[in-house]
Amino acid sequence: MANVSDLRAKILIVDDDKELSFIIKRMLESYSYSVSVTHSCGEAFELLAENRFELILLDVNLPDGTGFEVCRELRRACDVPVIFASARTDEDDRVTGFELGGDDYLPKPYSMRELLARVNALLRRTYKNNSEEKLVRFGDVAVNITARTVSKGGSPAALSLREFDLLAYLCEHMNTPVPKEKLLCEVWGAFSEVEPSTLAVHIRWLREKLEDDPAEPKYIKTIRKVGYVLEVSPE
Repeated sequence: MANVSDLRAKILIVDDDKELSFIIKRMLESYSYSVSVTHSCGEAFELLAENRFELILLDVNLPDGTGFEVCRELRRACDVPVIFASARTDEDDRVTGFELGGDDYLPKPYSMRELLARVNALLRRTYKNNSEEKLVRFGDVAVNITARTVSKGGSPAALSLREFDLLAYLCEHMNTPVPKEKLLCEVWGAFSEVEPSTLAVHIRWLREKLEDDPAEPKYIKTIRKVGYVLEVSPE
């Protein structure tokens, strides 16, 4: 079975200490994580609007606000795991971090060994099934989520990166209606300004590539006033 870091999980570091951020980035990248760094609330929101991350390492004291504010806004959009890492270690701050939706609170100063252990543990709990190959089939379509490949009728289906991410999310929540807002958050980014019409267009493209009759989809269905669902009956 692969290690958590073998999945190239994307981690965002939000910390105004540039030297420490660089050290953490180098350490995590040495364990095969993909790491982005930012030093303010505003920059964090910009990155989160354009990217999907599997974990956020979040300082509390930032030059234009607090990590608490970032977490509060983040939790209105999605449930990406958050580790607070801060020199603010009194009980009130720790409780606030957890009440706002933080998953862990690591007091500064901390060792790189402990940080890595907490990152690995949180990712393992959150994405415990992602290290095993995931293959979803419906009709004559086969989706290998792990290898990021799709075929229809035995032939490769050419999907864009965004189309695949959208399809993979629907596959991971098969037979469960997913709200439009959730799809926009998880596929386009937590603070993306992408319009719902863009989501509708990508759903249409998926149907054209994977459904036998895109006008009457059998699998990728619209749930009125909610969102979309990949509906697959048991074999």
